[in-house]
Amino acid sequence: MISNFLGEKSSLRTWQIKIFSATWLAYVGYYFARKAFYVVKSPLADSLGFTALDLAHLGTAYLVFYMIGQYTSAFFGRKLGPKLLLLVGMGISLLCNFGFGMSNSFWTIFLFLALNGLAQGTGWPGCIGSLAFWFKRKKRGTILGFWATCYQVGSILATSFAAYMLGELGWRWSFFGASIVLLIIWTIVLYLHPNRPEDVGLSPIEDEDDCESCKPTSKNNDDDSDKLGWSKEVWTTVITMGLVYFTIKFLRYALWSWVPFFLNKNFDMEVSNAGYLSTVFDVAGFAGVLFAGYASDKIFKGKRSLLSAIMLFLMALAFILMYVKGATDLMFFTVSMGLAGFMLYGPDSLISGVGAIDVGTKRGALVAAGIINGTGSIGPIFQEEIIGWLYTKYDGSIVPILILLFSMAIVSALLTFYLWWKSKRGKANL
Repeated sequence: MISNFLGEKSSLRTWQIKIFSATWLAYVGYYFARKAFYVVKSPLADSLGFTALDLAHLGTAYLVFYMIGQYTSAFFGRKLGPKLLLLVGMGISLLCNFGFGMSNSFWTIFLFLALNGLAQGTGWPGCIGSLAFWFKRKKRGTILGFWATCYQVGSILATSFAAYMLGELGWRWSFFGASIVLLIIWTIVLYLHPNRPEDVGLSPIEDEDDCESCKPTSKNNDDDSDKLGWSKEVWTTVITMGLVYFTIKFLRYALWSWVPFFLNKNFDMEVSNAGYLSTVFDVAGFAGVLFAGYASDKIFKGKRSLLSAIMLFLMALAFILMYVKGATDLMFFTVSMGLAGFMLYGPDSLISGVGAIDVGTKRGALVAAGIINGTGSIGPIFQEEIIGWLYTKYDGSIVPILILLFSMAIVSALLTFYLWWKSKRGKANL
């Protein structure tokens, strides 16, 4: 009996490594099929005669359907299971990127961006829904801190790869190359990813919620029915987390989407070099995610909201630095961009990843991740249009844009402090 127990523990650890690796690679792959458009904005506009507002409209098409994809994944993911959800999403996304590379008109690119948005929306809910069944709460912060480096590493690699392909073969190969990379990762996920421990003959991982008022109201908490059994407090917390994530993704996508463009147009950098330098934001964010994951477990004892609020206030200070000096000084712009990345990515991973599992519980983690990310994904839609409009209205000045970014950072911090206040009263499990 003891030997069976030890054997199962060893087998569980092996499968945990596999599921960690499969989902990490999957989300890295999604980024290859997501970031190319942002890197090639400037040469794409020059090649096809697009204005800044045209680029904003194209970005909006992607982001609207990305939001829809997040919400629909919350529903279809429970029907299909995380693995099939990921395989379908990655498959459609890589085909769309081949389509981008062959496109010559605004409306063709618009169509493929919309379809790619739907497909990309499957990524985060699918991955978080997978991980929820494999790791206990007491280790989730650290483990998902390391796991969440997928979207910094993915962004860095994807941006650098797209910039390299742009410099060597032109903007179309930034898209073709992304599809090839994602196809390789799709094959790996196909063979490496089970849905739950029970699917490979292991016992389900039992866990407990710390917040009594946040537990499911269903009498049978472990059944496989479609009813989540969330209490009113859980629904309120998930919706509030979605609003926080609205502001976080507004800021993250604003920097992703426009920094290479600004570096080229406002600081006269060559387009491929602008793409490379923009990765400072993600490199610093990599460290921020690791720090936040470890600190939330070891220092804040699984209560993620206070740490998130502190880091978001410090992010607001980074935008003040960027406003005071960075609008005209490349070095200060770069330093403040890195500081903003460190302070943003930590709360980003805590709210949308481990926080979604903590609050939604493992049965509802995929749904919670879909709702939080879906609501958050409305933020990038607004930033795309607003920043494109501000840049055009103020004749290429980025000062009004920096004021907007600072304001959004303050809102995100205040909303997260509200979640901390709820948690102190036992009304939220964050």
